[in-house]
Amino acid sequence: MKDTFIPSKNFIHKKWYVIDANNQTLGRLATKISKILIGKEKITYTPFLETGDSIIVINAEKIIVSGKKENQKLYKNHSGRPGGMRVENFSKLQQRKPEKIIEHAVKGMLPKGPLGRKIYTNLKVYKGDQHPHMAQTPELLNI
Repeated sequence: MKDTFIPSKNFIHKKWYVIDANNQTLGRLATKISKILIGKEKITYTPFLETGDSIIVINAEKIIVSGKKENQKLYKNHSGRPGGMRVENFSKLQQRKPEKIIEHAVKGMLPKGPLGRKIYTNLKVYKGDQHPHMAQTPELLNI
């Protein structure tokens, strides 16, 4: 009888990757990022453990979308107060806070619950090509 292998904390090795979002399509980039964050690319993948790697995304302001999504895609935020709904389209949010676009897309693809929230902390998104994580010696990942 074979036993299921469950990796211990000593067995899980995390890496850091840098992804350049320059001229990348939003949805395709977000699916690849979420797979790496969850750990589905590894042979040690376990659904109830955090086995994924950490990702740094640079050049968030240069992400692209296809079709008319630049003007039609809406991002909604509610303050919790009556009449507190704020709606912003893709192009305005890209000018104001481009990091939020990638974070929102990836967060929707992660598991819901405590594990998904823990995995989400391994995503770092930055505007421009500079990031403060050089001490982690991240590898450049071409997508």
